[in-house]
Amino acid sequence: MISQKAKYAFKALVLLARCGMGTSLQTDDIAAQAAIPRKFLEQILLQLKANGLVESRRGRGGGYLLVADPAKITVSQVLRIIDGPIAPLACISRTAYSRCKDCTDEAQCGVRRLFAETYAATLARMEKTTLAAALDGKLSTGPVAPSAAHAPELADAI
Repeated sequence: MISQKAKYAFKALVLLARCGMGTSLQTDDIAAQAAIPRKFLEQILLQLKANGLVESRRGRGGGYLLVADPAKITVSQVLRIIDGPIAPLACISRTAYSRCKDCTDEAQCGVRRLFAETYAATLARMEKTTLAAALDGKLSTGPVAPSAAHAPELADAI
């Protein structure tokens, strides 16, 4: 699961993207419209600003605005900014790789094999899915149905 902080970051980014590039919103407005605690939102916006996704403007009519193209902001990018490495195991991480201390043979590790393929597929999807897709309504919002290949396994598990 993603953290609550990441969920809030996505909510704020979607809201800013819907306003359009060049249009700023004050922190209080973002907090109210996206139902995010203000203090928490301030921390998130600072992280997004430090990573070049948003900018802040001072003065009357100031606030935060999206400066990165929504078609180039990926799910994986935001998750890494907010939550850090995405991989479930350090030994399969693309950005924070480290060998597991208790592993004697990475090539033969069954735990690594269990997660590597699923993680690679999930990461590929997160790297392709952009903020623009959420704005365009091109994302599937329903639960992912099990594939037919896994149906016998699921039946046995029930």
